[in-house]
Parts: sequence; C-alpha cells; structure tokens
Amino acid sequence: MFEIKIIETGYIMADGGAMFGAVPKRAWKRKYSSNDENLCPLAMRCALAVSNDRKILLDVGMGDKNLDTVSYYLPHDIVSVPDNLAILGLKVEDITDVVLSHLHFDHCGGATTIDRGKIIPAFPNAKYWLSKAQWNSFLHPNRLEADSFFADNIQPIYDAGLLYLIEDDVAIAEGFNLRLYDGHTSGQLVSFIETESGIFTFPGDLVPTSAHVSLEWISAYDLCALTSLNEKIRFLTEAEKEGYTLMYYHDAKNKKSKVKKLNDNFKALL
Repeated sequence: MFEIKIIETGYIMADGGAMFGAVPKRAWKRKYSSNDENLCPLAMRCALAVSNDRKILLDVGMGDKNLDTVSYYLPHDIVSVPDNLAILGLKVEDITDVVLSHLHFDHCGGATTIDRGKIIPAFPNAKYWLSKAQWNSFLHPNRLEADSFFADNIQPIYDAGLLYLIEDDVAIAEGFNLRLYDGHTSGQLVSFIETESGIFTFPGDLVPTSAHVSLEWISAYDLCALTSLNEKIRFLTEAEKEGYTLMYYHDAKNKKSKVKKLNDNFKALL
C-alpha cells in the first residue's frame, strides 16, 4: 500500500481555446475560470507515492531551467520539487523512482537540475520511468510538439544510465502499475496506485482537469482528438466501475475526484 502526498510546483497560463478545443467558451467558462485575455490558470500538481521501501514521484513540474524560453506561458509561483520534499522532511537522495508521464516541459522540467554549471539528474538515486514511444517522440519530434521537448530535461538522465523505457503495461512495485495511453502524445504513462482509500490514478494530460472528464472536452494540444476520445472512454469506464480516484495535474481548483457515468458521458464528483 502507498500513501499519496500532493506536491504543488506552481502555475502556468494557457489559452482557453487551446485547453478546451472545439468546446465553445460559453460552455467551458461555466466549469473553468479565465482572465480578460482568455488565459486559464493551470496547476502543475505532482504527487509523491510512499510505501515502506519506495518513494515514487509522479511528474516533477517544469523546474526552473528554461523559464525564459517558456515565458509565453507566464509561469508563476514556481516551487521546486526538492523544496517540497524538504517540507516533508525528505531529500532528493531519498527518491527511489520518478515516473514521467511524458516529456512535455511542464511535466518533466524538474527531472534535471543545474549543479555548478552542469545539468545533472535531480534525483540521483532514482530510476526514471518513461515509455519507449515517448522517448522515440523526443528523438524524432513531430512539428506539433517539437517545441514542448527540451533535451536538457531528459538527455542527462539517459546519459547517466538512469532512464528505464517501458513498452507495455507494467508493475514497477507491488501496488503500483503503469499503463500506456495515446492521444495527447504517444505513449503517455498513467499511474495506478493502491492506497488504503482505494486506487488512485494519475492520468496526466489524458484528463488534465476535472472539466476534461466530459468525453468530448479534448484539448487542442492533443495530437489526435479521436484517439484521445477512445482512450478517455477506456480509462474513465474502468475508473467509474472500479471507483478510482483521479488526481488532476492541471486543475487550478480541484485536486482530485471520483467520476460517475452520466447517460453516455462522465462527470467529476466534486
């Protein structure tokens, strides 16, 4: 069994039209806030899963290496994962595993850090888990997501021999399973974690906010909307049936919820 601890690493701003795709603003504004420039606040909410012998990070935020490069997204209130760990009485050396849902900068920038002018893995004793499909996307990026990949977020981990690539669904610890989902990007990893309160899931950008529980609410950032739709149906059908708790990486207000089937769709139980 694992205990889940929430780790808040800050916020970015993204255009509401991009976040909600074909959904008109008059619909999404009832469920998610935006400012006068139509920008929505997005959290970068990571998690730490702790058992007797494992301390597993689920995503690591954007870090602080490339803030100037991504200033368009107005990053603010940035707090590093190491600073969060210190509040919990932990050090970076205590982390045994890091699960990278995918390699977009807002999820994996904190995987590496600058030490005396050199970029090194931020968690030196950890195994870093990533899908092989996502690694291949980084090596051979398409035009739609090339700007979301930064080599200094992942290459030093590979060079240090700490990167473990996954090709199929796998258990990396007793009670901790990783599964592959496509749509937003290739080979996104979703974590399924056994806790005393049932199974918690970390769907990343498969379901980035509670508003995106509705099936057709698909971000324009997703590479393939139809694949995302089918993957959401697969994931949410199981989540509703089994009573899973979803943790929302980007939801600025709602950290987690269960979901309920509503006719031929789903809703978050907030």
